[in-house]
Amino acid sequence: MRTPIDMYVIEKVKEMRTERNISQEDLSIALGFKSNGFVGQVESPNYYKHYNIRHINKLANFFGCSPRDFLPNHPI
Repeated sequence: MRTPIDMYVIEKVKEMRTERNISQEDLSIALGFKSNGFVGQVESPNYYKHYNIRHINKLANFFGCSPRDFLPNHPI
């Protein structure tokens, strides 16, 4: 089951990904997944996958931002 914080992070990553015209496949590969469908599964409501703290750190490196940029300013 995805929590509200999971959904916040997923939407934030998707927003940054689409603003930069990065495909789900390219982001999956950048995160180190051999299967290029990881990001698609995270963004799909049909799966329960979500990003963890290691993913958030890799995402920050990939997008050139702080891990904080994927998190809300206040607890959810």
